[in-house]
Amino acid sequence: MSLEIVKGNLEMIDDMVVLFNAYRTFYRQPADLDAARSFLTSRIEQNESVVFLARSDGEAAGFMQLYPIFSSVSLKKAWLLNDLYVDAAHRRKGIAKALLQKAKTLGAETNSKWLLLQTQQRNFNAQHLYESSGWIREDDIFYRLDL
Repeated sequence: MSLEIVKGNLEMIDDMVVLFNAYRTFYRQPADLDAARSFLTSRIEQNESVVFLARSDGEAAGFMQLYPIFSSVSLKKAWLLNDLYVDAAHRRKGIAKALLQKAKTLGAETNSKWLLLQTQQRNFNAQHLYESSGWIREDDIFYRLDL
């Protein structure tokens, strides 16, 4: 298997949209390719996120999207790893782990303090992946306010 992970750009939007739409439906959102395209295009054009696309043997296999945030206490940048998805046909090949490593590299290259992610309580496969990749569970600090 040949694995390539590249920073996403608008030339790759078609591959990213298909994966992003599948990711959203995994989280029980309605499929909407047009909305997915609009959302990703806006994030990329406005430099509001960094998207990585994983290709396995030349085929789009997974993606990851990170948003920059900042730590006032440490006076440094940080990253929110908001989206990570690997197509079902490409799972268990190390793609998600490679994407996580790419996130770590991005954090180091941007002199960031930390990376943060959140997943569903019942997503045990993802939790195992994160913990085996060195991520530390800190679920006692998360709060949400729906608007």
